Amino acid sequence: MIDWYLKVVRDNYANFSGRARRSEYWYYALCNFLISLVLQVVDYFIGFGLLGGIYGLAVLVPGLAVFVRRLHDVNKSGWFILLLLLPVIGWIWLLVLLFTEGTVGPNQYGEDPKRPYSEFDQIGKEETF
Repeated sequence: MIDWYLKVVRDNYANFSGRARRSEYWYYALCNFLISLVLQVVDYFIGFGLLGGIYGLAVLVPGLAVFVRRLHDVNKSGWFILLLLLPVIGWIWLLVLLFTEGTVGPNQYGEDPKRPYSEFDQIGKEETF
């Protein structure tokens, strides 16, 4: 689980291109929630509400990036994130998109992260023009 979180934060910090699997997005979201929860509890006991805010700013960009890549996996533009501005309907629609399995095979945003393209898979197959 922590590997998915580190993949988003360390390897793809501001990468808005490509595709992200459901597991990458949801494990990142779970780890992010748990870390935020722990920091909020620590802030409460210290009486200093700065740790959660600093952490929130630090993970804002990678959180948006993995969100956009997740939308790309279901063949939607990253601009669909603006559906968050529609109070209930937009949130539900985005939640459905986040839970939807990604497009099988390559789409306009890149290769399938579950089944990466390999030239060896194409050996012996007839080309169509």
